[in-house]
Amino acid sequence: MSEHAIQLTINGRAHEARVESRLTLSDFLRGDAGCTGVHVGCEHGVCGACTVMVDGAAVRSCLMLAVQADGAAVTTVEGLADDDGTLHPVQQALRDEYGLQCGFCTPGIVMTLASLTGATPATDPDKVMNALSGHICRCTGYQGIRRAARRLAGLEPTQGAPTHG
Repeated sequence: MSEHAIQLTINGRAHEARVESRLTLSDFLRGDAGCTGVHVGCEHGVCGACTVMVDGAAVRSCLMLAVQADGAAVTTVEGLADDDGTLHPVQQALRDEYGLQCGFCTPGIVMTLASLTGATPATDPDKVMNALSGHICRCTGYQGIRRAARRLAGLEPTQGAPTHG
C-alpha cells in the first residue's frame, strides 16, 4: 500500500503525517489526530455523524480520503468552542433548545450548522433547515434540533426552550 505525506491544519494547529492512500479522513482525524468528536456511523455519508468543515465547507469525512485534505484547514467539533470554554453559538443554541440527547449525531449536526451560520445567524432560514435533512438522529425526535436551527436562522427568540416542570 502506498503512503503519502500530508500537511494540514486541524482546529488551528499544523499537523503532518504519513498516511495510506485509502485512509479516510474520518479515520485519520479520530485515530491519528485524536479528534474523537468525529463520529463514524454509516460509513456511506448518509447519517452525517462524521461531518467536519474542510476549508469552511461541511463535508462527510467518511467519504473523503485523508490525502484529499492535504493543504486544507479542517475544523472538527473540538475546534469550535473558545479556549476559555465559551461555546460556539451553534453549540449554545443546541444546548439551550434541548437539541442533545445521546450525543452521537450532535457533532455532525453542529458542524453542518456552523458551516452555514458561522458566528452569526444565517440569512437563509430554508437553507439552514434543509441542511438538517442530511442528518439522522435516533434519540431526540428532532424538535430541539429544529428549534435550535430556527433560532440560528433568526426565526426563534433566543431565550431558550420552555422550562419543563
